[in-house]
Amino acid sequence: MKYAVLAPVSADTTADPAWIGEFALHAEACGFESVVVVEHTVVMSRYTSVYPYADTGRMELADDCRIPDPLDLLAFLAARTSTIGLATGVLVLPNHHPVVLAKRAATVDALSGGRLRLCLGVGWMREEIEACGTDFATRGRRADEQIDVLRALWTDTPEGASHHGEFFHFDGAMSYPKPARPGGVPLHIGGHSPAAARRAGRRGDGLQPLGVAGAELRGLVELMRAEAATAGRDPGRLELTLGHAVGRITKDKAQRMAAMGATRLLLSPAPTADLAEAKDELSACARRVGIAA
Repeated sequence: MKYAVLAPVSADTTADPAWIGEFALHAEACGFESVVVVEHTVVMSRYTSVYPYADTGRMELADDCRIPDPLDLLAFLAARTSTIGLATGVLVLPNHHPVVLAKRAATVDALSGGRLRLCLGVGWMREEIEACGTDFATRGRRADEQIDVLRALWTDTPEGASHHGEFFHFDGAMSYPKPARPGGVPLHIGGHSPAAARRAGRRGDGLQPLGVAGAELRGLVELMRAEAATAGRDPGRLELTLGHAVGRITKDKAQRMAAMGATRLLLSPAPTADLAEAKDELSACARRVGIAA
């Protein structure tokens, strides 16, 4: 089992360079596989969109919470750390032009020695996505094409990459540096819908289900693997990342989640701005699950 830890954005500390840098260094020293950061390009002070992961329909973050750009934050953390993986969870794909995103992600991956992982989602806040210039209704089709563009630009071909789709068109595009790994940056799909599971099976390297459990979760995993097989891909190579709390995870719980197919647990820490308290929680978790050095 791989154990990832979510940077505590709700504590409003991820834009504090000293705080988040020390948090990532401690997570690395504790043996966590990766540190994961979230994204909202903008948060609208008034929105009618329904947040799907809370009964209130409103997300738990304050409207003015400091949410750094995820790739810029991961580049900063890459320079502060040596071995820990660097991941998004979730990058809002409709907010990004894939040609620019391909260059930015490849740069972070190359300079970090192949430590980047992108978990991509289509987003839920219509107002945010429209502010970034994208049609909310077409974001699913656009996301499929964006993934194809990323993979095309990361492939090293002498004549450059070409793509002709519904939303993006180019010929002979030379985008360097390439990611450190020959297969490019791993792309996981985050979400709670059958569309997300299908996208993971057809185009992704894994699935990170959000806000689902029990039969619904099993159904999404089965759908992902079935879609992979239909597309001629190996379902066994796809990863499954499930969430839990840093303070409540145990070896027994991890084993039960592994039995459900989980290959990685993304652990959410308590939302504290007290760095010593946050580090102590990580240390205790590492000892509890047996990853502490």
